[in-house]
Amino acid sequence: MLVNGKWTDTWQPVQAKDEQGRFIRQTSSFRNWITPDGAPGPTGTGGFKAEAGRYRLYVALICPWASRTLIARKLKGLDDLIPVTVLNPVLTDQGWAFGGYPGADTDPLFSARHIHQIYTRADDSYTGRATVPALWDTHTNTMVSNESADIVRMFNTAFAGLVPATPDLCPADLAPQIDALNDEIYGSLNNGVYKAGFASTQAAYDEAVAGVFATLDRLEARLTGDFLFDRFTETDIRLFVTLIRFDAAYHGLFKTNRRQIADYPRLSAYMERILRLPGVAGTVNLDHIKAGYYSIKALNPTGIVPAGPDHVSALLRSVL
Repeated sequence: MLVNGKWTDTWQPVQAKDEQGRFIRQTSSFRNWITPDGAPGPTGTGGFKAEAGRYRLYVALICPWASRTLIARKLKGLDDLIPVTVLNPVLTDQGWAFGGYPGADTDPLFSARHIHQIYTRADDSYTGRATVPALWDTHTNTMVSNESADIVRMFNTAFAGLVPATPDLCPADLAPQIDALNDEIYGSLNNGVYKAGFASTQAAYDEAVAGVFATLDRLEARLTGDFLFDRFTETDIRLFVTLIRFDAAYHGLFKTNRRQIADYPRLSAYMERILRLPGVAGTVNLDHIKAGYYSIKALNPTGIVPAGPDHVSALLRSVL
């Protein structure tokens, strides 16, 4: 936790909670947008023009929010335009760290040791958690955004003059429906698993876990076609990143253990279908996912990482 630009305490998973013991997630602080001409986006200030090589994306492969942006980057053909730095999946007392784990990168810009040092370069009086994803502008040496939902949408449209415009992850004719389903999936499932895992009362846990499985049941019934709508959209990305982590982490560590995704035939087939889209499997690293989640001392003080689940490992081997 940073307070006025200074690291003040060891990293803790629970950011805040209400009087009933419900987990409350921090709101993202940097909300600027990259646009084709550098004009201001829906939030924040202007000056962030879409240019090749100007921006760097900081991610952790454990993190579903960061993985949203990686998938959008891949599907929109932005690999050569926006380089990526992958952080260590094992959470330290100072949060996300650079290097020191297979597949983790050192910081190429400032030789920082922790992501919070990148945050204080953008704002030397920053107060809050230093999260991923983080999208950095190397021209002005500041943070563009640390809000994954915004980053996915700017990746979808901002670079249309530099890369093909397809697929359109948020087509105008579906936008209201996408927003509505995004909100439903986020509150009860994407964030719902965290509400269950980090609940501090039985009532808060019971409420959260009921929401998780009610949503999974509804989505299982909804999936009569290939995707949630009549074509692939950002909502599929949002659902996929939770599904691929569910059996490996949330089911056991977060106590969302009524059923696994493997028990849902349509959701399982849907998850595999998305995993087989070009480039998506390369954004999934089961070793980082398990190492990261099971490093959370508040939930797993021994640090022991489970061997399974074998069905998720086998699925990834069949795709990669």
